[in-house]
Amino acid sequence: MKTAVISGGAGGLGRALGDALRAEDWRVVAIDRDISALVPDETLIAVQCDLTDHAARDAVLAQLAQDYPRVDLAIYNAGITQIGEFCALAEATHRRVFEVNYFAAVEMARVLLPNVRAAKGTHLAISSVAGFAPLYRRVAYAASKHALEGAFKSLASEEAAHGVRVQIAAPSFVATNTGNPESGADGTARPGSAPDGIDYMEPDAAARIILRGLARGAPFIPVGRVARASWWINGVAPRLFRRLMERRIRGG
Repeated sequence: MKTAVISGGAGGLGRALGDALRAEDWRVVAIDRDISALVPDETLIAVQCDLTDHAARDAVLAQLAQDYPRVDLAIYNAGITQIGEFCALAEATHRRVFEVNYFAAVEMARVLLPNVRAAKGTHLAISSVAGFAPLYRRVAYAASKHALEGAFKSLASEEAAHGVRVQIAAPSFVATNTGNPESGADGTARPGSAPDGIDYMEPDAAARIILRGLARGAPFIPVGRVARASWWINGVAPRLFRRLMERRIRGG
């Protein structure tokens, strides 16, 4: 039985990915801050962990590395968003976004590196349209996703020699927490809760696209029509993309 480890695996896109993999006879280890919605069984192992708590994170990852010597797929999905003007963005908030979206992912990859190599497996980083293009009122979020993409694109060159693939999926807006934003005073919020989102996708639909791209070995997987259009337009005409993005999100 193949093993997948998914951060942010208890809800939204992470849970949809886990459910789809389990339907294909995978064992899924789901790491999340709140695992109350999960029902563990022989194919689902739920691990409670706040990935911004370094001591807890390090202990959990060390135990997973010991318990699962071969990891066929590591999915770096845990994330938060942050919406607000840069002039009001505190350094502590900026750092918190990076702790969840970037540092938790790269530390998980570092610890599980030998396990993924042993399986000749795959690292799959869940980025965003904001990982390759600008996004209005999301400086910290876009910066963290740009950093995530840079790290994993670079890691791909190192791990190819070990028979390991590194892939990146970039969804646009996935409807994981619509109507339940739980936004903090600093603008941080759960993913998929933005009130200004465009053409939201359901998590199950996004998971199907990602896993098809995973099976093809695609280095980069734009998820959904907004992501595909954004990738193409931003690549050939960045100024046009910026104008279109601002018009849709800002209304200007």
